[in-house]
Amino acid sequence: MRSDWGVRLFQRTTRSQSLTDNGALFYEHCLRALEEIRGAESLLETGKQQVSGRLRVAMPVLFGRQCVAPLLIALAQEHPGLELEMSFSDRVVDLVEEGFDMAVRNGTLQDSSVLVARRLGEHRMVLCAAPDYLLKKGTPQSVDDLLHHAAINYLQAGRVLSWQLMDSEGASHTFTPRSSLNMDDLQAICDAALAGHGIAWLPCWMVSKEIHQGKLVPLLKQAPDVRFDVHAVWQQTPHLPLRVRIAVDTLASRLPSIMSLDRPAPTKKPR
Repeated sequence: MRSDWGVRLFQRTTRSQSLTDNGALFYEHCLRALEEIRGAESLLETGKQQVSGRLRVAMPVLFGRQCVAPLLIALAQEHPGLELEMSFSDRVVDLVEEGFDMAVRNGTLQDSSVLVARRLGEHRMVLCAAPDYLLKKGTPQSVDDLLHHAAINYLQAGRVLSWQLMDSEGASHTFTPRSSLNMDDLQAICDAALAGHGIAWLPCWMVSKEIHQGKLVPLLKQAPDVRFDVHAVWQQTPHLPLRVRIAVDTLASRLPSIMSLDRPAPTKKPR
């Protein structure tokens, strides 16, 4: 049997029939085309379907509780048929083995042939301290001034995470602070900074409220090339469930403003 292009697609004998190499290649591409068509049909149906079913999402503890969970809870309120289940853990969960539909992950992703990722935003860092501390110790005007200040360090895998800062000429500097306060919990570091125990380098999403309220004061300038990406990941599939797609789209559109230091204060809706 030959196609219109004069290429043999099948190899026949008196007892069997099989694809030729060209036939197998043609068949593979046809399957891909059919998948694309089904995907397009699914997109057309999106507006007609209701978001429903169970959605299991894994996320980091602090970031998830403060930034991700409120958005997903609001999404569940918009779609009464959605059953939301959130798991908070700082370990990297196995989506397939543990039955999660998706996960939110910070930092560099591990290579995977079975997962798909979409960037949701990025962490920006800010160096800050309480007004009482600055009143007693003075406000640092340069990276060199930090040598004379108390630091509150973040421990990552037992090692102090260096601060990435900019000098007055715009050059990036890596500064490794020395301190008697070293912690592997960001909330504990934030609490210590609020109590006036020293200077801390923290994510903007974590301290934006305290900065706007005047409880913490931003210091110096952060190196513009420092970023910690945030991704949504899910298992690779030809047809992504609508509830997962809607959740990812919601996070991608709303997370960046929550993670920004310049986010506006919430306003009350008129009754």
